Amino acid sequence: MDYSQKISERQWNLPDKGELESRREATYTDDIIQKDHIQRKLLEHLDGIETVFDGGAGSGRFSILLAKRGCRVTHFDISQPMIDKARETAEREGVLDRMTFVKGALEDLSAYPDKAFDLVMSFDAPISYTWPNQEKVIGELVRIARKRIMLSVSSRLGSLPYLANPVQKNQFILDEKADDPFVRWCVDHREQMIDGFRFSRQAAERLYADGLMGGDAEIAEYEKGGTPWCITYTFLPDELEGILKKYGVKNIALSGPGAYGRTLPREILVKIMNDPEQKADFLDFCYRYDSSPYVCGMGKDNLFAAGEI
Repeated sequence: MDYSQKISERQWNLPDKGELESRREATYTDDIIQKDHIQRKLLEHLDGIETVFDGGAGSGRFSILLAKRGCRVTHFDISQPMIDKARETAEREGVLDRMTFVKGALEDLSAYPDKAFDLVMSFDAPISYTWPNQEKVIGELVRIARKRIMLSVSSRLGSLPYLANPVQKNQFILDEKADDPFVRWCVDHREQMIDGFRFSRQAAERLYADGLMGGDAEIAEYEKGGTPWCITYTFLPDELEGILKKYGVKNIALSGPGAYGRTLPREILVKIMNDPEQKADFLDFCYRYDSSPYVCGMGKDNLFAAGEI
């Protein structure tokens, strides 16, 4: 088994993952923007869709949404805590009978025949955590899709600014007094992170060249019994489009959720999000702006792609 899969299994199966992931839209502005963008894309392209495969479905943000729209959804994830949280939510929402929950890794989709699902989707970058098998995984997701595929992966151009901004997540915290452990860490370590920061051109050039975040350090931490963040492969827009075309996907459209929002300071984002009228108008405009192919690579975290089979 590749280290990426082993690390992912340990990271995403931490006991609190299901609960923490389910709260992200109440905690971070960038998650609100990204998930709103994906939801709009999904709901615009549900014509003729009856069966859905959600690969890396997490706590059910989109699998449950489509089940509520009448689709039969296979919720597939590597994390048992997330599956448990999704099942709990699905039961509460009355859609448990339209969902099948499967624990598994994207690296092995051999249980599913060709064109098994009308729509195949995979959001919030689980494909990027399958390095060095990310291209093969995309091919397998395309293989089991009959009509449409939608996915989001880690964006290389979107990730590069992180190397010059150690406190980038602070910009998107809705409430700095929230009890979320990562919010507390970001707030408590902000000055320390700034004081200790030094820009490394070498690190930026390396990420730009090979697209890889993580590697030897994460493997070493895993071997010591730790739970490092997943080794992550970041994609360039033309690279992702080329892979999809290679596997026969047509009418590909790319977008960069969060490209507009990342230009604004935290104080303004909080003000907008706390006013329902401003929030609605802002998310409408973000969707329009972030859907432009000219900014698709600069999404906050993800590069989104949709296409027809």
